[in-house]
Amino acid sequence: MSTNSAGDTAIVLTDAELAPYVTHASTRRWLTGPGLPCDSGVLSFAELCREGREGRAGLRTVADSTGDPGDRLAAELRDQLVIGQLLGPGGLRTESVLLDGATGEISTTYFLHDRPDLMDRRPLAPSLRTLVRFAEATDELAGLRGQFATYVGRYGPKAVAQASQHLLAVFEEGADGEPAPYWKMAALIRPLALVAGRAGESGLALDLPPRLLDQEFGQGKVVRVEEVDFPATLTHEPTRRFLREVGLPEDGFLFSLETDVPLQTLAEYYADEERITELPARADHLIRLGHLVEDNSLVVDGETGAVLNWSEPEARLFPLNTDVSTLAFTLWLLHREQAIDEQSGHELTTDTYDQLAMTMLQVLSTVDPTGTRAAGRDDRHYWTEAFQDEASGVLESVGGLR
Repeated sequence: MSTNSAGDTAIVLTDAELAPYVTHASTRRWLTGPGLPCDSGVLSFAELCREGREGRAGLRTVADSTGDPGDRLAAELRDQLVIGQLLGPGGLRTESVLLDGATGEISTTYFLHDRPDLMDRRPLAPSLRTLVRFAEATDELAGLRGQFATYVGRYGPKAVAQASQHLLAVFEEGADGEPAPYWKMAALIRPLALVAGRAGESGLALDLPPRLLDQEFGQGKVVRVEEVDFPATLTHEPTRRFLREVGLPEDGFLFSLETDVPLQTLAEYYADEERITELPARADHLIRLGHLVEDNSLVVDGETGAVLNWSEPEARLFPLNTDVSTLAFTLWLLHREQAIDEQSGHELTTDTYDQLAMTMLQVLSTVDPTGTRAAGRDDRHYWTEAFQDEASGVLESVGGLR
């Protein structure tokens, strides 16, 4: 294994390293020529940098990787080559990427080392060339560069729709009009990050388009807070203005807004509830916005505008969102995904919900890196855990592990 003449930009294998695993001619030419990118926001080919059996650079079969106890692997999986992994937010690795050395086709699988008999494959791309092209296009969208450079400074529903059509066209062209579900959902979900501007005009992380939440959730479903209902300790003016002029949906995914009483500090809320609990420091500066599941509350720091998750069972505060603008985006994103799924006939949540969950987390981490930073500090993150739990539940039920 080596890098190409451009430097450390690609993983290139030799003919000797490919034999006898890869017999597909165009795949051999690709791996010995342009090779595979070392860096991608979508894929990791680190597996090819590891020595496999007999010292071969990373070319290991699924059978080699599992040890296949009891010879329980499906025949179609045994000789597939493990070349990489799909990446989740913050470099989180998810499914393994497989190469068929005889046909050049690319698929994915979850390694179930204790139950290899439950492992199966899902299609990803017809060839390495197509896989690299799709990954490059997805990275260009995320960075607004290359073919997506014209989207710099363009935000709102129109930009989302155009970017989605653009990305889907790339995928359809490369897969004879029928890209794998992973890429379809990427084309539908990843451009949603373009809905809000980042110019800082609102004084918050995002500048949401006017009436975005009303259009998504419906008239009368978005609650705006009257000036008289703000606690005195909510002094962060951009947060006050957002809650007063933009508002938040009354009912969002795994969240419901407190509408029965004026906004209360955490200290006031527990005094009214007559429950004894250990409150965090500065509880009179933490304003409770509403309910999360399982005795969790959504609160905003009245001085900084940071949005936090107060866990009553653990008596701890956890980071949730940068501010109310990224909270609103999160709730909008979750609702938009549900609408897109319904419009597609639930194609996004049929057998591939785990991939959808990772795609959603990628978008969230792009717009609001709170979850990624929390993971780096070993803190919990409500939205990340909710998606990962849902994805794991679907995977376990499909695999029969429950």
